[in-house]
Amino acid sequence: MNLAIEGYYATLDSGRLDDAVALLAEDVQFAMLLPTGVNLGHGRAAMLEYLEGRPKVNRKHRLLRVAADNGVEFAHGAVTENEVTTTGYFVGAMHIDADGLIDRYQVAFSAEFALIPTGFDVERGLG
Repeated sequence: MNLAIEGYYATLDSGRLDDAVALLAEDVQFAMLLPTGVNLGHGRAAMLEYLEGRPKVNRKHRLLRVAADNGVEFAHGAVTENEVTTTGYFVGAMHIDADGLIDRYQVAFSAEFALIPTGFDVERGLG
């Protein structure tokens, strides 16, 4: 299954931010629920500004599950730095418009909670 959400994260992780943002509709609306607060925005330029403002680290989104239903795509995964350290887990959802572009994007990130239980979760009584 080749989903837009998979292509977006792969392009983003390759460091090609302009190409990743080109997968978004010009008037994309987004909501990022992060430990530091909620970031609501709209437009490719606002998304690019956000992405360029993130700390410069070797960050990758390791997709653990993906699904799609009627124009909405979902992903759950781990965020890693330097391909070794897991910094947290995310759940993302994207609506795909008639042109195949992402016109709405919502993601939630937690440094501690994985949707799919991990060995670490079991040790902490969460799994």
